[in-house]
Amino acid sequence: MIALGLALMGPAVSQPARSSSIYWSDGDSGRINGTDFRLADVDAPETGGVGAAIGGAECEAERKLGFDAKAFMVALTRNADLEITRREDADRYGRVVMHITADGVDVAKAGLDSGVLRAWPHKGSKALARKPDWCSGR
Repeated sequence: MIALGLALMGPAVSQPARSSSIYWSDGDSGRINGTDFRLADVDAPETGGVGAAIGGAECEAERKLGFDAKAFMVALTRNADLEITRREDADRYGRVVMHITADGVDVAKAGLDSGVLRAWPHKGSKALARKPDWCSGR
C-alpha cells in the first residue's frame, strides 16, 4: 500500500494512492487516511440541521436525501480497495478535491448513476453551474 501522506503532498497524484480506510462526513466529502477530501465535480445533499450556518440543509427533504447519500457511499466503500486516482487543489474549506475509486468503480460516477449525487462541475475553485437544488424535487 502506498503511503497517502506522501502521495498527497504534490499538486497531483503521479501514481495512484491506495487506502483501505475512509470516513464519510456526507455523500461527497470526508476523510481518507487523515486527509479531509471532497469528491470532484459532484454535490450531495446536506445532512446538517435545516438552516444551520455550515452544512445545513435547506429543507427536511434534503436532509433525508443527505443521509441516504452518505449511507450509499459508506456501503459502496466498506471493505473496498480504495484508490485516489486524481488529486486537485483544495476547496475553499481546505479539503483536497479528489477522484476516488472503490474496487475499480469511480465513486462519484456511481453516486451520480444511483441518483444520490448530482453533477456540479468546477474549474479549479470556480463553480461552472449553480449548486444543485435538493428541495425542489428536481
